[in-house]
Amino acid sequence: MMANVGKIKGKKTDIQNPELWDFPMDYPMSIIGHEGEHESLLNEIKLILGSQFPEFDLASIQVVPSRTGRFHSARVNLRLTSAEQVNALYAALAEAKTVRMVL
Repeated sequence: MMANVGKIKGKKTDIQNPELWDFPMDYPMSIIGHEGEHESLLNEIKLILGSQFPEFDLASIQVVPSRTGRFHSARVNLRLTSAEQVNALYAALAEAKTVRMVL
């Protein structure tokens, strides 16, 4: 039997199989905000991405409402260079008060 099956290694925001990632890579991402948090979501995402990706063009963030208009998602395409960078990004997004989920 394998005792570690299903167990998360590291923090819950860490990628679990870094050997499967091929860096550097382009990485599309949708960041979904809480209901009614459109402007706050955009501002918080700009702060996070601006600090972690200084070369990223913040004007390229596309904000799209859900079909019902209750939620908004921010769509970005990032250039990732390491597993540590991915882990730091997901940890920062998990701490963000306006972020509901990241896809």
